Parts: sequence; structure tokens; C-alpha cells
Amino acid sequence: MDDIDRKILTILQADATVALADLAEQVNLSTTPCWRRIKALEEKGVITRRVALLDPVKMNVGLTVFIAIRTSQHSLDWLTRFQRAIDGIPEIVEVYRMSGQIDYLLRAVVPDIAAYDSVYKRIIQRIELSDVTSMMAMEVIKATTVLPVTYAE
Repeated sequence: MDDIDRKILTILQADATVALADLAEQVNLSTTPCWRRIKALEEKGVITRRVALLDPVKMNVGLTVFIAIRTSQHSLDWLTRFQRAIDGIPEIVEVYRMSGQIDYLLRAVVPDIAAYDSVYKRIIQRIELSDVTSMMAMEVIKATTVLPVTYAE
């Protein structure tokens, strides 16, 4: 990956709908070499998909809830069942397996506390857990989907 690839990635992360001609001009390439670079980045799995980002408030899911889960079961079978349980809950938008005192950290988006309670009940109905702690975000200080490109090799 060179500086031109990094520039392409920076621009596409800001706006994936940018016209190829405009993108090529911004990185000082003609359109065909620029398009080839984008295709190569997709084939290498650097660009995994192009999406539309929605406003959570306008989608009526303005409440973000972080859910810290601890389990006493650490088997592959339990992990598989846990993944299946949360896959069917669209309000859960991110799931991380953690090190430390929390086993899993989930991020859910919902319209209100009652909707979160419904999510909570679906989780505990589908899988056994040792402890669940929920934290409601009061304010978004920073939220981005843009990854730093300077570390890419």
C-alpha cells in the first residue's frame, strides 16, 4: 500500500459516493488506474463494503446502551449459542469479546428504556449469563467510522 492508496481510502471513508473522476483527480490519477486501485483494495479485503450511514435519532434509535456481560461458561459450544442468540437481535449493533473482568461488551441502539428492557429480556431468554450490566450513553462525544490509514502496510 502506498500513499495514493492511503489517500483513496481516506477520501472513500469520508464519502464512498464520490464520483470516480473526482476521486481520481484528488489523488492525481486518471480514472482507469484509480478504479484498478479501488478494485485491488476490495480484492485484498481492505475495502470490505460500502454502506450508507443513518442518523440514529431520525431512525428513532437515539438511545445507545452498552451491555457488559459476564459468563461462567467459556466453552466453544456456549460461544456458538451466544453468537446465535445475539445475531437475531437487530438492536445489538456491535459485540466484542473482551479481556479482563467483562467477557463480552455489546452496543445496542433503541428508542427508549422500555425498548432496551425488551432487548434485555430477549438476551436472557436465549442464553444463560452470570452477570449483565447496562450503561446508557448520556452524550456522544466522538463517533466515527473512519479508521486511521497511516498504519496500513
